[in-house]
Amino acid sequence: MWFFARDPVRDFPFELSPDPPEGGPPGPWVLHRGRKKATGSPVSIFVYDVKPGADEQTQVAKAAFKRLKTLRHPNILAYIDGLETEKCLHVVTEAVTPLKMYLKERAEAGGLKELELSWGLHQIVKALSFLVNDCSLIHNNICMAAVFVDRAGEWKLGGLDYMYSSQGNGGGPPRKGVPELEQYDPPELADGSGRAVREKWSADMWRLGCLIWEVFNGSLPRAAALRNPGKIPKSLVPHYCELVGANPKVRPNPARFLQNCRAPGGFMNNRFVETNLFLEEIQIKEPAEKQKFFQELSKSLDSFPEDFCRHKVLPQLLTAFEFGSAGAVVLTPLFKVGKFLNAEEYQQKIIPVVVKMFSSTDRAMRIRLLQQMEQFIQYLDEPTVNTQIFPHVVHGFLDTNPAIREQTVKSMLLLAPKLNEANLNVELMKHFARLQAKDEQGPIRCNTTVCLGKIGSYLSASTRHRVLTSAFSRATKDPFAPSRVAGVLGFAATHNLYSMNDCAHKILPVLCGLTVDPEKSVRDQAFKAIRSFLSKLESVSEDPTQLAEVEKDVHAASSPGMGGAAASWAGWAVTGVSSLTSKLIRAHPAAALAETNVPQRPTPEGLPAPAPTLVPATPATPGAWETQEEGTDSAEDSSAADRQDDEDWGSL
Repeated sequence: MWFFARDPVRDFPFELSPDPPEGGPPGPWVLHRGRKKATGSPVSIFVYDVKPGADEQTQVAKAAFKRLKTLRHPNILAYIDGLETEKCLHVVTEAVTPLKMYLKERAEAGGLKELELSWGLHQIVKALSFLVNDCSLIHNNICMAAVFVDRAGEWKLGGLDYMYSSQGNGGGPPRKGVPELEQYDPPELADGSGRAVREKWSADMWRLGCLIWEVFNGSLPRAAALRNPGKIPKSLVPHYCELVGANPKVRPNPARFLQNCRAPGGFMNNRFVETNLFLEEIQIKEPAEKQKFFQELSKSLDSFPEDFCRHKVLPQLLTAFEFGSAGAVVLTPLFKVGKFLNAEEYQQKIIPVVVKMFSSTDRAMRIRLLQQMEQFIQYLDEPTVNTQIFPHVVHGFLDTNPAIREQTVKSMLLLAPKLNEANLNVELMKHFARLQAKDEQGPIRCNTTVCLGKIGSYLSASTRHRVLTSAFSRATKDPFAPSRVAGVLGFAATHNLYSMNDCAHKILPVLCGLTVDPEKSVRDQAFKAIRSFLSKLESVSEDPTQLAEVEKDVHAASSPGMGGAAASWAGWAVTGVSSLTSKLIRAHPAAALAETNVPQRPTPEGLPAPAPTLVPATPATPGAWETQEEGTDSAEDSSAADRQDDEDWGSL
């Protein structure tokens, strides 16, 4: 009946791409791109159309179908599905590109590195060794057309059409009848010499020599061209010459060839091959070996191919974190490989791992995440930051390890733009208030002040009014000299967020008190800031109509655009003081506690002037000095009233 006459090709779960075929003769198969109908995942589909009068060729294609279906090896083309009808054969494999086309595309893009070629040839020789030594099979078709490359850059051996058993089972080798393929046959097959003394691998190793020649020099015009190695690397030439020697008896076994090329100084003795070999056996490696491998991997990734990093290294890194005990060591290579991903891939593969990592109690993991945050913060959305990242990060403010507290403070520069009202204006300000007032490490108090100055524009208007003046005023009383400098620079960088009344009655009195600070660096910055604020006050005094324009940001809602000046000021405190923190905490732990002596310490190198957006005023006149002294006295008188606000500016 009609319902038994269904078209098997139409019901096949894979479909051919409308694009032109990627590969054709020599050989019976035509290679098409394809995809799985259910998922859209890419595949390759080898198609053979049965033609009348080509029975011998059809038998060759069917034999290849069977061989590919039963042979399983990492370096042999992976069979997925197949279809056999009276009209055609379809063989579905992993998505691959013919080696010839791959080399051409890479040459147009700048060429392959020698490292890639060494590993590609290693894979083909390893597949050949498997066939010869483990399966007693002769491939009989080693050539450029029989090699394919997957998306990770891995070379796969295909072209199993003319394979036969080396033990004589099933008769002799199939007849090719294709001149383009017969040119790769060794000379002893043509003249009949040496048949009795050759090894079972001799013919395939000759063809391997032809493949090596073509990889480095292009298509082989004639067999005589093999005498000239051309562009074959010098470290490979001696082993290549063994392959194309006239005496088939001296051609090495594939396993022996690999051993020779892996010897010290050999063509396949390099970091890329070693990395691949380790990844192939990573599941059976000891935890200590994995730790060492991942620690050293990051140094090598820059020289490795991008596709290899994305499709081979990345899955292993994700697996190592998910199921292994690699821990924090996977983070550096993970984020390095992440640079090769587009935004969608990063969201799918990296971000879920990062979110999970933030809940870890491993201190090494936490500090690595904080140090590397700049590499992935752009891919985190606000709901994820506020509900899954920030609640874990804030624990770092309370950590007993000063390095974690410091990195947690620095991370707020990146997280602040994505924090919601409660987390930014309430929770974070409470932690900052406690750190600035009570942390025993001067550099951490300093960095807290710097961070507050940089994120000030993201705070709400009411929080800015309540917090900034009090916080920076407190910083100017810190016994740690860089903290006092940071307080002055904080005022200068956020000058647009204060009313003229606050500038005159709250900020200038504080700054004037610093003009007699024991540290010259503090005095210098104080004078610069005073001139800037006086310039603003003077301009408004000359033209009161400017007041609205000058104070336009004071009551404005939080805005990232308002942080232009803050983004560039006091960068030394985040980078330079980091090294200072290391010295204080690691080399001399007790030094950070000796706060009374800190004002006499030299200022860190590279201390910049306040933000260039501030307009300097004219130098102060002698009369102005008297005014400043009087202002200093008045500031001392009013300090008691201000100090109450200083003590708890983070409690809202």
